[in-house]
Amino acid sequence: MNYTNPVYPHSAPDPFALQHHGEYWCYFTGLQPDGRAFGILHSPDLIHWRYAGSALDRLPPGVIPYPDTCYWAPEVTVLDGRFYLYYSVGNEENMQIRVAVAEQPGGPFVDSGHRLTQETFAIDAHVFRDDDGSAYLFYATDYFDHPRVGTGTAFDRLLDLFTLAGRPRPVTRARFDWQIYDPQRASKGNVCWHTLEGPFVLKRQGLYYQMFSGGNWQNASYGLGYGVTDSLEREGEWDQPCDGVNQMPVLRSRPELGVIGPGHNSVVRSPDGQSWVCVYHRWQPETHERVLAIDLLDWEEDRLVVYGPTNTASSLASRPLVSSESG
Repeated sequence: MNYTNPVYPHSAPDPFALQHHGEYWCYFTGLQPDGRAFGILHSPDLIHWRYAGSALDRLPPGVIPYPDTCYWAPEVTVLDGRFYLYYSVGNEENMQIRVAVAEQPGGPFVDSGHRLTQETFAIDAHVFRDDDGSAYLFYATDYFDHPRVGTGTAFDRLLDLFTLAGRPRPVTRARFDWQIYDPQRASKGNVCWHTLEGPFVLKRQGLYYQMFSGGNWQNASYGLGYGVTDSLEREGEWDQPCDGVNQMPVLRSRPELGVIGPGHNSVVRSPDGQSWVCVYHRWQPETHERVLAIDLLDWEEDRLVVYGPTNTASSLASRPLVSSESG
């Protein structure tokens, strides 16, 4: 199947793609024209998308102790035929992760009444289930006591779909210059602020790969890196191969191709089930929107790679098939 990016040339920031019964649903950041939260797209093949409405009513006044002006980064997981939408809500300075529930992938979703995180700032929820059935919530939060101050990723075990164990641990925090959000961020006291956000986890041949977006989502610094570990119980943070010098981010701006700011991804299987596909957003300068793009993802030995960003006609079958050992 051939495609040309962007596959949906309209606003669809922070896209999360869900494959369900042979079709695809994509949920994205923001309040919608009807006043509700989170847009929904639907596709039979990852290439042709239509807008399918909104997901969630805004929270009633008083549910959270600050204005609900920001609804960010929805992700949907499925268990026993029900759909659980994890999302970030708040006023940008104060953000919490909550979960809503629906009986159908197109909603309507209803907030469950559960706040999962306790940090002042917590965004970009991602649920990962390991081979033994245990579940974990990966998310982004702020680290002020780290040598490179800024947002990084953490994870905590899910006791159930509404409850965290309350023992979060860092996964990936800033290490490299390509992860600088703003060298003098006024809203954070003029410090050199770094950002790692948008975690998404894959497991392959005994290794865990947590993809993340680094840099500033508003400009060409934004790109995709990853952390890797052989155990969720390891002490310390995960390794980060993409240092921006010896190994570049797996997706990065290519101004010569007209691609700026690719990032905040999710990953699904291709319609034939043979390949991984990275679903992400990128800037469309003409409209100042983050639009939907897709490209193949695979591994070269133990190195995660995305064959993009592409800006010309490409094929979801143009690369070797993913190893049958990939989970």
